[in-house]
Amino acid sequence: VQLVEFGGGLVQPGESRRLSCAAPSRIFSLNNMDWYRQAPGKQREFVAQVTIGGDTNYVDSVKGLFSISRDNSRNTVLLQMNYLKPEDTAVYFCSVRLYGVRYWGQGTQVTVSS
Repeated sequence: VQLVEFGGGLVQPGESRRLSCAAPSRIFSLNNMDWYRQAPGKQREFVAQVTIGGDTNYVDSVKGLFSISRDNSRNTVLLQMNYLKPEDTAVYFCSVRLYGVRYWGQGTQVTVSS
């Protein structure tokens, strides 16, 4: 399963950034899609999920700040991140769980710093 993330980079505190993840069409259309992140020295953590039907779930720390969505025409899952903070600095991973196995993209680095 190939998941490819785009959109990372260096941003200043308070700015916004949008990440995208392209997935194979069959995988995308039949599965919930997730974003995780891993900060330096920390465990990978769940950030957000968008279900097949478009329902969303977020970790408490990003509720009201981040927004996950699906672009069904492009088989892409988006993560809009607003009001970024230094503690949001991490490698962000797109992920999907298939038949009990979790698959990951290569990750994209987001660094929030002035």
